[in-house]
Amino acid sequence: MRLAVKSGKRFKEEFIVDADKSISHRCAIFSLLADGVNEIKNYLRAEDTLNSLEIAKSLGAEVEDGGDIIKIKAPKKLKEADDVLYCGNSGTTIRIYMGLLAGIDGFFVLTGDEYLRRRPMKRVAEPLRKIGAKVDGRENGNLAPLGIRGGELKSFEYESKIASAQVKSALILAALNADKPSFYKEPFLSRDHTERMLKGMGAKLDVKVNADLSCEVTIYPLIKKLSPLKFEVPNDPSSAFFFAVAAAITGSTAILKNITLNPTRIEAYKTLEKMGADIEYILKEDKYEPVGDIVVKGNKLKGIEVNEKIPWLIDEIPALAMAMAVAEGKSVVKNAKELRVKESDRIKAVVENLKKCGIEARELEDGFEIIGGTPKKTVVDSHGDHRIAMSFAVLGLLCGMEIQKAESIYTSFPNFFQLFEKIADFEVINAD
Repeated sequence: MRLAVKSGKRFKEEFIVDADKSISHRCAIFSLLADGVNEIKNYLRAEDTLNSLEIAKSLGAEVEDGGDIIKIKAPKKLKEADDVLYCGNSGTTIRIYMGLLAGIDGFFVLTGDEYLRRRPMKRVAEPLRKIGAKVDGRENGNLAPLGIRGGELKSFEYESKIASAQVKSALILAALNADKPSFYKEPFLSRDHTERMLKGMGAKLDVKVNADLSCEVTIYPLIKKLSPLKFEVPNDPSSAFFFAVAAAITGSTAILKNITLNPTRIEAYKTLEKMGADIEYILKEDKYEPVGDIVVKGNKLKGIEVNEKIPWLIDEIPALAMAMAVAEGKSVVKNAKELRVKESDRIKAVVENLKKCGIEARELEDGFEIIGGTPKKTVVDSHGDHRIAMSFAVLGLLCGMEIQKAESIYTSFPNFFQLFEKIADFEVINAD
C-alpha cells in the first residue's frame, strides 16, 4: 500500500488519538495476574494490542468485549496454549509475555510477523536464562519463533546495560514468580508503566530513582493474586506527537486530548518546546497515570542536540527528525543506537529518506545529523515501519510525499488516516 500526500494546510484542530499502546498491552497481560474481573475502558483496538488480548484468551482468560469496556477474567491457573502465540509486529507483546511465561509451568511458543521475527530477543532471553528460565529459538534464542519451557525461577540481582522498559517489565514479571525477592537496576529510568500499574494492583515493588536517573527496583514474589484492574487507558502521546510536529512545522495549533503526561512519555514534547514550539500541558487527573491535554502551537524552529533522556523519547525520534529537517541550523541525535533495532533501522531509514527529500543528513553510529532546509516531494520507503511512514507523511504537509509500504500504519495507529484528513489532502493507493 502507498500513501500519497498531496498537500497540507494550517490548522487549529483537536485530536483524540488512539488509546496508549504500551498501556493497553500491559492491561491485557497484567490482567492475567488478577483475582476477579478486570474492567478496561478505552482499550486500543489495533492489530498488535488485539493480539496481546488473544494471547491472554489462549492462556485461559475469559474476555468479554462490551464496546466501551473490555472485561478480562483470568483463570485460576494459566494453561498451556494449544497453538503458537502470535504477537504480530509488537516487541512489547513478545518480550513482556516472555517474562510472564518463564515462570508458568508449561511449554509456550511465541512468534510474530516477518519484521518481528528479525528483531533481537536475546536481551530478554539471556537474563531470563540466568534466573532459571528455559528459552530457545533461532540464533540461540535471539530470534523468534521462541520456545519457552516455564517453571520455577530463582531470585536474582540483575543490572541491565540498557534502559529498556520491555526488558525491565519482563524481568519484573519473572521476579513475581521467583522464590525470594529480586533486584533489578537499569542505567536510566525507562518507561515506568509496569511499576505504576502493578503497584496499583497490589504488587510489592520498591522503586528508587537516583539523582543520575538510574533506577533500582526490588520485586517481591506474589503471595496471592493481585487486585483486578479498573482502568481507563489514556491516549497515546507517541501517536499524538505526529500531530504535535505537524502543528510545529506548519505554524498551526494542535489540541491533543486526554494524553498520559507521565514524564517518561512526554520528553519529545519537551524537546520540541526547546526547538521553539509553544507547548502547554493541562493536567486533569492523576490515578494510575497523570492524564491531561497538550496544546502545541507552531513557531519558528531552531536546531538542537539531543543526547540525554533518550529512553524517554526513543519512539518519537523519527517524527522529531521531521521538525529538525525544517529547523534553522544543525540538529544532532546521539546515544540512540537502539533506533537500529526497532521495526526497521530507523537511523538508516530517516537519513536515507531525508536525503531523497533534498535535506542534508548524515548517519552516526548512534544517531544522525540533520541540516535544516526546504524539503521537496519524493518517494520514500518506510521499510514496513509505521513510525517512518507517519513521520514522512507529516513532512509531506509541506511539500507532498509518497510513502511506500504504508500498510503498517493500520497495525499501529488505526485512526491515523481519519485524523490526518483534517489537515491533509492525501490518497491511499492499494496494491493490485
